[in-house]
Amino acid sequence: MVQIIVGVLVGLVVGGIVAYMYATNKNNASVLEASQKVDAARMEADRIAKEAQSVAETARKSAILEAKEEILQLKQESEADEKRRKSELQRMENRILQREESLDKRNEALDKRESQISSMQSSVDRRRNEVESLYAAQEAELERISTLTREDAHKEIIEKVRAETIRDEAQILRESEQRIRAQADKTAREIVSTAIQRCAADQAGEITVTSVHIPSDDLKGRIIGREGRNIRTFEQVTGVTLVIDDTPETVILSSFNPVRRETARVALENLIADGRIHPARIEEMYRKAERLVNERIQEAGEQAAFDAGIHDLHPELIKTLGALRYRTSFGQNVLQHSAQVSMLCGIMASELGMDAGPAKRAGLLHDLGKAIDHEVEGPHAVLGADLARRYGERPLIVHAIEAHHADVEPYTVLDVLVQAADAISAARPGARRESAEAYIKRLEKLEEISNAHDGVERTYAMQAGRELHVMVEPSKISDAQATVLAHDIAKQIEDEMEYPGQVRVVVIRESRAVDIAK
Repeated sequence: MVQIIVGVLVGLVVGGIVAYMYATNKNNASVLEASQKVDAARMEADRIAKEAQSVAETARKSAILEAKEEILQLKQESEADEKRRKSELQRMENRILQREESLDKRNEALDKRESQISSMQSSVDRRRNEVESLYAAQEAELERISTLTREDAHKEIIEKVRAETIRDEAQILRESEQRIRAQADKTAREIVSTAIQRCAADQAGEITVTSVHIPSDDLKGRIIGREGRNIRTFEQVTGVTLVIDDTPETVILSSFNPVRRETARVALENLIADGRIHPARIEEMYRKAERLVNERIQEAGEQAAFDAGIHDLHPELIKTLGALRYRTSFGQNVLQHSAQVSMLCGIMASELGMDAGPAKRAGLLHDLGKAIDHEVEGPHAVLGADLARRYGERPLIVHAIEAHHADVEPYTVLDVLVQAADAISAARPGARRESAEAYIKRLEKLEEISNAHDGVERTYAMQAGRELHVMVEPSKISDAQATVLAHDIAKQIEDEMEYPGQVRVVVIRESRAVDIAK
């Protein structure tokens, strides 16, 4: 039993020793593996640190290189700029030196001329003294011989000469005046008749309506639109009355303003050709037509200047001149009238032996003020002269423009030529109609009265002046104020104007809300 117990104890001790030795060996292996991993991690960290240091060094070198290149570029630009400035300064210095040399030479020449003049003056003074002394001696001798003083002799001679020459002088003056007047009248008739014969031009009276052909009468309903919205929009946008009646395949545009009427005609023809007629399309087509008419105005001004042989007009003067294509005066087209006056002035100037260039220029520009007289107060001759003066025309031309209706006194031959040519062009048979001009002025006055009120955006005289459409700004005029405004405008028209029938004042206040579906 004891032996068994001892054997068990020995076995337990030996097993414990074996187990201890096994555990010790296992711990040593784990420590060794951990140490190897630490060494490997340290080596990896060293490698990453070295790579990071290499990348940083590369970036630093690249930044330094870029900075050096930028510094070099800035230095080169600075040197080039400095070189350019030095060259400019050198050129300026050379010009100044040349100017100084020129001034020095001029001063030397002036000094020499002054010394010569001084010597000549002294010689002249000496000669004058000698002549005066001789004259005094001769006068004294004559007085002694004639027993008359100088004053008495002068008076006696003057009285005798006056008595003998008064009758002859009067006769000569009368004959000379008659001869010169007859010759001048004959020459003037020849010059005017020659100018009229050489300037033949057709005269066509302007009207206030334009007919527009449409492919079929079915389009009339589309032009009118549902409940008349298209025709109302067209009239509000263009300011032109659109008349649709029983005339087959024709609609009529009516407006006293020919520019508006032409713009409306182009817009309507484009709408008919396009086929899409609705309020938004009407506004779009009107804007396109307005740009087209402005281009035609520019072309008309350039063509008129080219035909007159004038190639250095200011662009603003050309534009203003082109606007006269749509301006009439007593039914006469003002641009055609200006071209005729230019030609007549050139012909008459040539007949008189003058330079035809300034005469043509003054004749072409003489009615410039009529393009702006509906916007600016004052006589059109004065307005045109101010406009020409503002854009660099010579005083001779400006004065001829200003004097062609005697707003200022004419004092040059060119002033009189422009007056004569203007009268000749206006006096041609059928050139002007007083009634048309009065009618246009009445419609312009209607619009002027309305536009003078605060809050009015634009005004159109419609239906031959029987209806006035007043567009107001909705932010400034309320519905109640619109009623008051219509009453005020109607009252002012009654007080200030004379007109046939009645004038219906329509105040239109329109608000719009626009959004876009995307």
